[in-house]
Order: sequence, then C-alpha cells, then structure tokens
Amino acid sequence: MTLEDTTGDKTAPDDYLERRALRRGSAGWLLLTGLGVAYVVSGDFSGWNIGLSKGGFGGLAVATVLMGAMYACLVFALAELSAILPTAGGGYGFARRALGTWGGFLTGTAILIEYILAPAAISIFIGDYVESLGLFGLESGWPVYLACFVIFIGIHLYGVGEALRFSLIVTAIAVAALVIFALGALSDFHVDGLNDIPVDGEAFGSNSWLPYGLLGIWAAFPFGMWFFLGVEGVPLAAEEAKDPVRSMPRALALSMGILVLLAVVTFFASTGARGSAAIQEAGNPLVVALQGDGDPTTLSRFVNYAGLAGLVASFFSLIYAGSRQLFALSRAGYLPRFLSLTSRRKSPYLGLLIPGAIGFALAAGTGDGARMLNIAVFGATISYALMALSHIVLRRREPELPRPYRTPGGVVTSSVALVLAASALVATFLVDKEAAFIALAVYVIALAYFAFYSRHHLVAKAPEEEFAALAAAEAELERD
Repeated sequence: MTLEDTTGDKTAPDDYLERRALRRGSAGWLLLTGLGVAYVVSGDFSGWNIGLSKGGFGGLAVATVLMGAMYACLVFALAELSAILPTAGGGYGFARRALGTWGGFLTGTAILIEYILAPAAISIFIGDYVESLGLFGLESGWPVYLACFVIFIGIHLYGVGEALRFSLIVTAIAVAALVIFALGALSDFHVDGLNDIPVDGEAFGSNSWLPYGLLGIWAAFPFGMWFFLGVEGVPLAAEEAKDPVRSMPRALALSMGILVLLAVVTFFASTGARGSAAIQEAGNPLVVALQGDGDPTTLSRFVNYAGLAGLVASFFSLIYAGSRQLFALSRAGYLPRFLSLTSRRKSPYLGLLIPGAIGFALAAGTGDGARMLNIAVFGATISYALMALSHIVLRRREPELPRPYRTPGGVVTSSVALVLAASALVATFLVDKEAAFIALAVYVIALAYFAFYSRHHLVAKAPEEEFAALAAAEAELERD
C-alpha cells in the first residue's frame, strides 16, 4: 500500500519515513542549551565590532539592544511553536502550518541560505586564525577549509549525540575564555575610549556617541545581530531531543540569557579597554583590546586560541542546523527527496555532505567571508519575519490549538520581532547591497524550482505536511 502525496502526482512507499528517521532522544536541555550558544559564540570574538565603523559606540549599542529585543521576542515565539510542532522542520514546519506551502518553502529556503553560507564564511575565519597563530606552519587556504569540513562533518556522520557533546565541550571552552577576557580587559577600562571615533559633522543627529548620526544606528543592525545570530536554530533539533515539549522552551530561554550576558561584557570590555576607534575594523578585536600594537601577552594568546575554539563551535553547530533544515525540506518533497535519506546511525548523510561540498566550494572559490556572512544575514532576517508572522497567524487562526508553552505577551511579543526583523532586512541593503542582491537572486531561483516542480510533488506523510493537512481537515469539518 502506498500513500499519495499532496498533489496525487506521485506516491511515497510504505518505508519512506523509516529510511528517513533521525535518532530520537539524543539531546536533553543541557545539550540543546549548548547548541544554542554554540551557534552564536564565534560572533563574540569577531565581526560585531565592524558595527562601530557604521554607527559608533552609541549607534552599535542601540542596535544591539534592539536586535537583542528582536531575538528575545523571536525566541519566546519559537518556544511556543516548537512545543506545538517538535519536528526537524523548525521554522519551515511552523510557517507551513500557518502560511501554507509557499510560506513554508520561503521560510525554509531563507534558513538554508543562512546555514549554508555561514559555515563557509567561518571556515575562512578559521583559516585566518590558524595562520595568525602559526599552527603547524599552515596558511589560510583551501587545505584548511577542506580539513574543517571533512573532520567536523565526519563527527556529525558518526552520530548526533556524539556531535552535540563535542559541540558542548568546545563551546564551554569559548565561553570560559570570554569571561577570562572580560576580567582582564575591564581592569584597563576607560570610559573616554568608548566614544573616541571622530564625528561626521554632516550626518543628521551626529555627536560623540553617534558619530555617524541616527542613520548609523540602522546601519549597525546587522552587526548587532552577530551577538545572537543562529540561536533560532535550536528548534531544528526538536526531533532528536528528549521531551522536546519541555526541554525546547527551557533551552531557548537559557541560551538567550547566556548570550545576552556575553554580549554585554564583551562589548563594554573590548571598547573600554582600547577604545572604539582601535577595534572598529580589527579582525580579532578581543586580542587588539588586550594588547593593542604591543607584543602578545599570555592573556592575549589565550584569547586568540579560544577565538579559534569559538569559531569551531559555531562552524560545527551551524553544519548541524543546515543539515536538519535540508533534511526536513527534502523529506517533505520541497527539495529532491534523496537528500533526506539517513544512514544506519540515523544521520542525514547527504544533507551533511552536499551542503558541505557547496560550502567548501564557496570558501575556496571566493575567500570572501564577510560577503558570505552578509548574505547569510539577509536570509536570516527573512526567516525571522516569516516565523514571527507564523506565530501571529496561528494565535489568531487557531486559538484553541494545544499549547504546552505559551509566549509571554502573546502576539505583541511576536509583532515586535516581526517589525524589527523587517527593519533589519532593509538594513542589509545599507551595509552591502551586492550581498543582498546576490541572496535575492538565489532566492528567486529557488522559488522558480518550487513554483514549477516541487510544489506538485510534496509528500503528505511527512510530519510537517501531515500536521498542516490535519489542520485543514479540522477547519473543513468546522465549516460543514
């Protein structure tokens, strides 16, 4: 017996889901919390400081507060949604239920753009760190990028439990290093260093705290995001979690709380120790904050090595997130179905290998990590807006839907996330127009594939599709 997909155009065999099964119960709340922090922790070591060159200390500070509010509101909304639908689809699954197949594909594709481009960029940064530290005499280049993808994808192929435990250990090292850095940097804190960037007198509203004026706050949005970018990927582990209904909201709240604390201490300690002007364009702002133009110190060397650990943690966890999003979209037929096949160890091996190959090719072919991260941010902001909208729609359309966890503030909270996400999307064009248009072009190509092919070949028995079909059937019964 076979079950037809949503269009009746194809059939899915009886063992379809058996060949696409993940290892359930592999992650408790602690591993999920570690995963949430791991997604983001590399952003504390580098990248965020470029926002100082866009908005100055005051502009980046305001942008970070607003983006932190956006992520906090989004995380509360996702906690509710992931308790309703604890599957590997994450944002795609939520949007599929609320916004239909088009909404699901738009959201899932935006998430994929983020999680395929970000690891490619981070592999380049890892290469830069390896070269600057003189590790094994290696230089930044394709052999280092290839080693990153081969080694860490290999660990993922071995098993999700082992992968998340490895991620937790490396993340713990990176977080401990940030705390040690802050203690060292704050001992040399100077308030007058915070606003030492020269003022652009022609910018509207400019002053010593806002040297690039009020528009600088908006331009700094994408860099304020770097303190939190990726935490929204925790629900992608729901299908492999222990008791996801209870552990997912707890892990999301804890990881967001940890990230807020790390953002505050890193931001103030770095700018206060050496001055905003000195670190605004540094590739390793924490090291510059500790040693300036002087010789390396024991503490600066330690932080430099820890920065490499932070990059590895984020690279490793983002590979995981991308593979699960690709797995879910493929399992439901939005992308070629063979991409969702799993191994004997219940790992989506093609969902790991193919994005890895794409990421390596991009890293080796372009070497432009900053551009790829800007493209990833573009995809991220689209997905945030659609996930927040999904929460609002489900609250309005299905108020009686069982909700084991309810978002504090309800639709007001998700509405704040929606408005701020839309603002951040527009800000990406202020920072890097070419990156935004490249991402837009990729999006258009993906939508053409969906419009002309995959939407006619969806798999009805996929969890996210089955959940949406049940809602449609219930709505039809109510109308009758």
